[in-house]
Amino acid sequence: AAVQTYWRIPELKLGFDLGAQPWEFMGTPTWFVSHTHLDHIAAVAVYVARRRMMKMEPPTIYLPAYAVERVEHLLRLDRGRLPCELRPVEAGDEIQLSRELVITASATAHTVPSLGYVVWERRRKLKQEYLNLRGDQIRDLRLGGTEVTEERRIPIVAYLGDSAPAGLDACPAMFEAQILIAEMTFVAPGHRKEKIHKNGHMHLDDFIERRDRFHNELIIAGHF
Repeated sequence: AAVQTYWRIPELKLGFDLGAQPWEFMGTPTWFVSHTHLDHIAAVAVYVARRRMMKMEPPTIYLPAYAVERVEHLLRLDRGRLPCELRPVEAGDEIQLSRELVITASATAHTVPSLGYVVWERRRKLKQEYLNLRGDQIRDLRLGGTEVTEERRIPIVAYLGDSAPAGLDACPAMFEAQILIAEMTFVAPGHRKEKIHKNGHMHLDDFIERRDRFHNELIIAGHF
C-alpha cells in the first residue's frame, strides 16, 4: 500500500497494475490498470521502454478511460512517445482477449475513479435439451443449422484493486471466482472502519463479515 502494487498471471499472459515492473515481468504483453495512484501505475513508462529497448511488440494496456490522456502525456516525456496501445475501459465493458478468455470491468469504491476486473473462461457446452441424443443425431442437427451448444462462462480470476467494501459487493462474480485478489489494507482491531471506508479501503473485519459469501478456492489479500 502506497509503495507499489503489481500482480502477474503468467498462465493467462496478463497482469494487473504497474506500480513496479520486475525484469521477468516484461514478457507479459497485456496489463489492466485499476486506477492512477502512483503505487499502481508508476512503472508504466519503464515497462513500455524496456519492451522497446528489447525490440518486443508494443504491449496493450487497458486502463480507466479518464486515465488514457494522462498516461499518454507521461509516455511522451521519453523521446516523444513510447510504443504501446492504450485502451480505455469503462465500468460494464467486456473485453475479448481470445476465444477462451473474456475480461469484464466493474466500478470499485476508491478516492479516484477505479475499476476491478474479472477474467472469465468461455466454454461451449451441449445444450440441456440435447444431452440424451446420440452423436449422429447431434451431428444431423448441427448440419441442419441448429445451434446445439451454448456458451458458459467460469470466473477464474478476479482483481478488486483498491476499494471500500461497496466495490466488492457490487460485483457478485468477485465472490465466485476461483481466485480473488483483493486489498486488505488494514488489519489492526483499533483501526477506524469509517475512516478506512471513506478513504476507499478495506479492513480484515470486512472480510469476516462476508465470510459466508466467499465461494472462492483461494483469496489472495494484499496492499497491507
